[in-house]
Amino acid sequence: MEFSEHAYQMLKERDIREDWVKLTLEEPENEEWQNDGTVHYTKTIEEFGSRILRVVVNPKTKPVKIITLFFDRRLRRQK
Repeated sequence: MEFSEHAYQMLKERDIREDWVKLTLEEPENEEWQNDGTVHYTKTIEEFGSRILRVVVNPKTKPVKIITLFFDRRLRRQK
């Protein structure tokens, strides 16, 4: 798995640790397949105020590419 340039920039700008991304992909709480072919993985990150990290990947690329990642405020409000 590799980061797109955009995803890598978001990692830095949003203070998201790579180990959180890895944990989200390996042990997601939710996995959503979208019509555009992407897969959205979400996981609560306790160390970051129990916010929910969303990692969007394109599973069709070789290697699989992480497109973007962010803490999803909409999901936090629902909890």
